[in-house]
Amino acid sequence: MKITDLAPENRPRERLQQQGAHTLSSAELLALILKSGTKKENILEISNRLISQYGLQNLGTSSLQELQQQYGIGPVRSSQIVALFELYKRLNISQEKKKIACAKEVAEIYLPKTQSLQKENFIAVYLDAKNNIIADETITVGILNSSLIHPREVFHGAIKHLAHSVLVLHNHPSGDPEPSAEDLQITKVLEKTGKLMGIPLLDHVILGRDSWWSWAESTQ
Repeated sequence: MKITDLAPENRPRERLQQQGAHTLSSAELLALILKSGTKKENILEISNRLISQYGLQNLGTSSLQELQQQYGIGPVRSSQIVALFELYKRLNISQEKKKIACAKEVAEIYLPKTQSLQKENFIAVYLDAKNNIIADETITVGILNSSLIHPREVFHGAIKHLAHSVLVLHNHPSGDPEPSAEDLQITKVLEKTGKLMGIPLLDHVILGRDSWWSWAESTQ
């Protein structure tokens, strides 16, 4: 089946334009970059196959030669994949240089990224022993619920990135950063989990339109 045979609401490009990039699967995002498929497989099928076979992490470390052994992946597509992950690595390198000392610095980095979001985004930020950012990951998108913010999802990333500590943040599209009872409950659960795992939760920062609230600073 060709991509054009899919209903418009199921096509990756249309979904990105209407719902945002965060709603697309990894395979759909990769398909948008690689653009076209082959006579046997559309580009979404090729992308699903690659991610199923390699996983994102291994796909990102594959060489041009390894990728070109896959059906439908020639010099052009393999170069696109390698270039994509090289950009991602360089982004992480630039993030590693950002040191977090207080909630204000968290806000300076993440307020510009969240001010225009129409939904709540819950983000985990992973830090090294000197409080430099190693990486960040969006855990959920939508109204926060303690049943959806499982500590496993937050601390899995901490283990993967060999983080010394973690801080979490989320935005309030209303513009008011004051925490809800649910926000406080989530923080307490994550704090307890961090103590058990030896990966402390440094802070939970809530970002409004142009202001923020900090769990760590509010409890001092």
